[in-house]
Amino acid sequence: MSTLEPERGLGTGTLVEPVPQVSHGDGDHERFAHYVQKDKIMESALSGSPVVALCGKVWVPGRDPKKYPVCPMCKEIYDGIGKPQGGDGDKQ
Repeated sequence: MSTLEPERGLGTGTLVEPVPQVSHGDGDHERFAHYVQKDKIMESALSGSPVVALCGKVWVPGRDPKKYPVCPMCKEIYDGIGKPQGGDGDKQ
C-alpha cells in the first residue's frame, strides 16, 4: 500500500511506504503465550520474520512462552481443530 506524494514545483514524487502494524488489538495479546505452527517459530528464530498466531496476533517471538498463560482465543481455536463439524459428536 504505497502512495505517491508529489513534491512542490517538480514533476516527480516521493514513494512513501507505510510502516506495518506488527501487533493488533487492545494489548491483551501481549500478556499471553500464543499457538503458532512449530515450523513458523523455527523460521522466525532464524530469519527474524514475524509469525501469526491462531488468534491472529502478528509478532516476532522473543520471550519464554512458559512464563505466560495460554491465550484463551488460541486455545479455543486449537481445541476446535479436528473436531467433527456436524455437531453430533460421537453419535453413530
